[in-house]
Amino acid sequence: METVSVTRTFDASPESIRGLVTDVRPFIEACGFDDVSVTGSAVHIENSVGLLTIELDLELVDEPGAVLAYEQREGIFDTMTTRYELDAGASTTLTATTDFALDVALVGEILDSTVIERQRQKELAAQFGYLADAVADS
Repeated sequence: METVSVTRTFDASPESIRGLVTDVRPFIEACGFDDVSVTGSAVHIENSVGLLTIELDLELVDEPGAVLAYEQREGIFDTMTTRYELDAGASTTLTATTDFALDVALVGEILDSTVIERQRQKELAAQFGYLADAVADS
């Protein structure tokens, strides 16, 4: 199992960050995916990574302590879960953590955990940039 985690502190109320994170479609689109669709608790994403186009079917899940969490139902991973946790103090800290295990049959020259980790870091950083811009504009 591999883990990618990003933490950022925002000069905003926990309620404002929670509202932006739980507005699922624009928040997930902020990762920079090529396509995002949301129907109820089902989320479908497509993204080009190098020579590959990755498609994932995700499901929003309730996870204790998480403001938002989702798990892969179909895709390239054996397992993949992402959760976003808020910590409110003088400012608001958001931590995004993705735990994943690749399907062994897909690991090779083109796709390995290092590529996935690097890509996921970029996606989470883009989401946090979206949040920073949104709270700066409010």
